[in-house]
Amino acid sequence: MKKTVFVGTFAATALVAGLANAQSTLEQVIDRGELICGSNTGQVGFGAPDADGVWQGFDVGFCRAVAAAIFDDPMAVSFVPLTSQTRFSALASGEVDVLSRNTTWTFVRDVDLQFNFAGINYYDGQGFMVKSDLGVGSAMELDGATVCIETGTTTELNLADFFRVNGMSYEPVPVDTAAEAQQQYLAGACDVYTTDVSALASSRASFATPSDHTILPEVVSKEPLGPAVRHGDDNWYDIIKWTLMALVAAEELGVTSENVAELAEGSDVPEINRLLGVEGGFGAMLGLDNEWAARAIAAVGNYGELFANTIGDNSPIGLERGMNALFADGGMMYAMPFR
Repeated sequence: MKKTVFVGTFAATALVAGLANAQSTLEQVIDRGELICGSNTGQVGFGAPDADGVWQGFDVGFCRAVAAAIFDDPMAVSFVPLTSQTRFSALASGEVDVLSRNTTWTFVRDVDLQFNFAGINYYDGQGFMVKSDLGVGSAMELDGATVCIETGTTTELNLADFFRVNGMSYEPVPVDTAAEAQQQYLAGACDVYTTDVSALASSRASFATPSDHTILPEVVSKEPLGPAVRHGDDNWYDIIKWTLMALVAAEELGVTSENVAELAEGSDVPEINRLLGVEGGFGAMLGLDNEWAARAIAAVGNYGELFANTIGDNSPIGLERGMNALFADGGMMYAMPFR
């Protein structure tokens, strides 16, 4: 039986899934007894079921952190696999409570589609992968290439811009999912597979012989990826946003899955005490109890632990932290203050 740690009630004052005066998203999640998370159709390291059917990955881990914060149970979450084309309608309609699947924060998605991005959990950029025996060492050598490209993505627009700006031509091979793109690429239907560099690394790691494939050095776009929710429920937005901030702040402050229980008893560092609910009453401000962040960190680790365990350089995906290192370490990742 799932333990519910929601402490407080909310007047439903926002539009949720298009209905005025409906239940808040948190109330719906509590009544349902689980979080519903929009995930990928299968991107190893980020979001995919393992051999036992249990969803694993970097984006999956974030949803488990939210479930732990609310229910004290990181398994109190169902994952809905969504394609590039179906992800936004699923979020807008209320089919999922949060979208956590390599989605780029853009003006149109924020303003026109009316989604709030809770922050950036992965700084990425678009790249190109080719078979090594093609003998190509730069994206500037791709004039006339056939390119596998997922429709309904920012990748389509970036691809067109890159080739136009550089006076090159290409023939698109449109696909609906990453799995289809991989199949077409491996079958020789296209010379090049283009998507976010992180997704290319994930795909290459799943191939029989990863060394037969080369990710070219050019990165041709900015792809700030992060979890998103619908406009109209600011409290739910705050819960998702500050869960992400809690994982990053924990890494900054040296709070890990191993020491969080001890530090939650009290620390000499005021911000650790506020983060872990020892003081400040921050949980009640969200409509949760004050141990919400401690549970999220205990469930999946801090941001650095989650990164290392799912996609880091010692994982099969093999991604270095790069821009996703903490700001103090030369990267771009830092949390808003818990004060």
